[in-house]
Formats: sequence, structure tokens, C-alpha cells
Amino acid sequence: MDARESLLAAYEASKGQIGLGDSDRIRTLRRDALESFADLGFPRTSNEDWRYTSVSKMTPLEFKRPSSFQPDGSASTELQRLRSVFLGGTAGRMLVFLNGRFLPELSSFNGEMPGVETLSLAAARKSHSDLVEKHLARYATLEGRSFSALNTAFHEDGAFVHVAKDVAAKFPIHLVFVANGPERPMAIHPRNLIVLEAGSSASVIQSYVGLACESYLTNVVTETVIGENAHLEHFKIQQEGRRAFHISDLRIDLARHGVMSDCSIAIGGSLARNDVTGNLRAEGAECHLNGLYMVTGNQHVDNHTTLDHVSPHTISRENYKGILDASSRAVFNGKVIVRPDAQKTDSVQSNKNLLLSENAVVDTKPQLEIFADDVKCAHGAAIGELDEDALFYLRARGIPRAEARALLTHAFASEIVDRIRWDALRRRLDGNISLWLSSSSSEAQEVS
Repeated sequence: MDARESLLAAYEASKGQIGLGDSDRIRTLRRDALESFADLGFPRTSNEDWRYTSVSKMTPLEFKRPSSFQPDGSASTELQRLRSVFLGGTAGRMLVFLNGRFLPELSSFNGEMPGVETLSLAAARKSHSDLVEKHLARYATLEGRSFSALNTAFHEDGAFVHVAKDVAAKFPIHLVFVANGPERPMAIHPRNLIVLEAGSSASVIQSYVGLACESYLTNVVTETVIGENAHLEHFKIQQEGRRAFHISDLRIDLARHGVMSDCSIAIGGSLARNDVTGNLRAEGAECHLNGLYMVTGNQHVDNHTTLDHVSPHTISRENYKGILDASSRAVFNGKVIVRPDAQKTDSVQSNKNLLLSENAVVDTKPQLEIFADDVKCAHGAAIGELDEDALFYLRARGIPRAEARALLTHAFASEIVDRIRWDALRRRLDGNISLWLSSSSSEAQEVS
């Protein structure tokens, strides 16, 4: 039995538990999604969107539905530690999910935030059924995407965030997803829905952490709905276990003068794939995407972005940076579409990669599809190594070679991290970068 067959069998065995309380629309959508996945199977490299990313390490595994949604002793201790790290001593709300299921006893709701509702999607189906029905699965359509179809069929829980009209969320909202299930390969399918009404604003942080030492799959779909003149500041931090597979599909719907600022940090996982699709459907919409990926060993990370400029006077900015060591590989594919009516579009895209090893590989592909004639669009991609003159300068001042490499590499990454305005989050990411650099498998040794 391979991964496809095991997932279909897992659904059949659990269908009495999956989808309880679904509306007729979602129930039908689940069935259609399962049929779509059964037909599509896992993507192959013959598919242009997966040309440089093979999921062959995943397909032989027999994935199961998680057997436990409660932490054991060691996991509970680690979750408490993570809780203090993630909150960073600041006020805010933190929702903790274990193996895709909400854990209220480890979640925190500090600080008054009237007009801001944060709860599990399972609970929101009951208490906010009209909002969930209005938005859930309206943006992340199947469109031949195997993993999105799989999530639509399997999802049971996740986070629901709703910010009322003209409300500014005072504190950050942190969504922490922890995987722990070392006894067998498991598949987790979180589904998140974030809705900002007109004139509102919020900061939402998603963290993905793996405690499991065995292989597992996190397959997440997040739909963000940004109303007129609303602003969402969104962060996604991926630190899955080194044998994990992480697949993410982020969908962004932007109304008139809506603004989305997204920052994606990818450090963990054996294979990570991040799809980001932004629909700038109304005049004045803005989408800003920033990303940092750091991989070593045999890790593989793939970032695919699509920004669809549908209306005039829309703005998009992309800045992704990668650091690769050992035999790792990275893929960046940034597509910008400018529709015929989207005159005065302003779009800039950049992808820069730093190779710390001769065996590391990067495939970068900017894509511009422009069907309007009064636009301003630019893109750039670069792959290079550390500047030997800069290394020499630092070494001439008594700094060991390994430390000099780390300093220059950290400076390369800091352009992304320094943009984060939340001090606790920025300090934590700085620490993660330093830890990654110190443990990098091909770190240069001091040469006397």
C-alpha cells in the first residue's frame, strides 16, 4: 500500500468522524475533493509546476490519521516550553494545535481585543456558521491541486480568526501547530480561515513545529479574506522535523485598497513546498511577499508564488532570499499576471540565493504574463557565493573564517528578518538563524 492508497483507506476508516457538522455544500465539496485526489494522485515532475520538486520520498509511505490529539508527558513539557517561547512575554492570543486538533488548555488569551474573535475552526462551524459558510473553501478551489484537494477532503480543525469592521487588533494572534506522533507516519491537514472586515487590521503568526522523529505530513491550507481598506500582517514560520513533509497553500483575496503583508520563514522539514496565490481583484489592492529559506543536508524547499493583478492601480512586491548549504536544493517560481484591465499595475519581484556549498542547487524562475500596456513591472534573480573580499577583510581583523562566514550570512538574511516589527518574534528568528548557522553541516573550519 502506497501513500495514495493509505490516505484513501484512512478516509474510509474515519469518515464517520471527519466532517461532523458540515453544511451540505462542504459535505459535497469533501466528496468531490476526495474523488479529485483519487484521480490526480500525487503530482509528478512531468507537471510543470512540480518540475523541480519530486515527492517520491513521500509516496511509498503509509500515512495514517493521527491516533492521538493529546500530549503525552514529554510532549506536554515541550509544549509548555514552546508556549513561553512563542508568547515571548507579550500580551496576545495564542491558539495551540496538536496533530491538527485545538488544545484549549495550552492556549492563551491575554489582553483585551474587542471585536477580534479567535477560535478553532471546529468551534466556529457552530458559533459562526454564517461566516464560515460564506468564506470557507471559496478561495482555495481545487484547480487540479492534489494536496489542496486532500486537505479539503480531510480537514477537521484549524484556526478561525475574524476581525470586525474598523477594528485594529492591538496584540498579535499566534497560531501554533505542533506535530507529535513518533509511532507511525501520520498526515495532518489543518485548515485556517482569516477574515478581516472593511477598515480592520491584524497581525497573525503561524508557527509549525515538529516533535516527532518519524516521517509525517503537514498539509495546510489557509484562506485569507481582506476587506476594503483592511490590512493583514501575516507571518509563517516553518520548523518541522527534519524527516517531515510540509505542504502549504496560502490564498489571499484582496478587496479595494486592501493590503496583505506576508513573511514566510522556512528552516525545517525534509521537503517543504509553499504555494502563495494572491488575487488583487479590486483597485488599489496591495500584496507584499517576503520570504527567507535556509536549508542544509538533503533538504528541499520550493516556493511557488502567483500574484494576479485583476484591477487597475494595484501594487505587488516580492523579495525572497535563500541560503543553501551541503547538498540541499531550493526552487523559486514567481508568477505575476497582469490582466487586460489592470492598467497602472506596479509590480517588482526579487529572488536572491546564497550558496555555502558547491553541492547546493537552486532553480529560480521569474514569470511575467502581462496583458496590459500601461504597467511598470520588474524582476530579478541572482545566485552567488560569499564575497571573498569581505571574508578577507574580516579575517584580516582577527575574526576566524567560520565566524566571518556566519556574520556575512546572517547579514544576508537580516534584510528579511529586520522588517518584522514585533520584537519577540524578530529576536526569536535571529536566534534561530544563529543556531542554524552554528550547526550547518558544511560550516567552514578555521584554517591556520
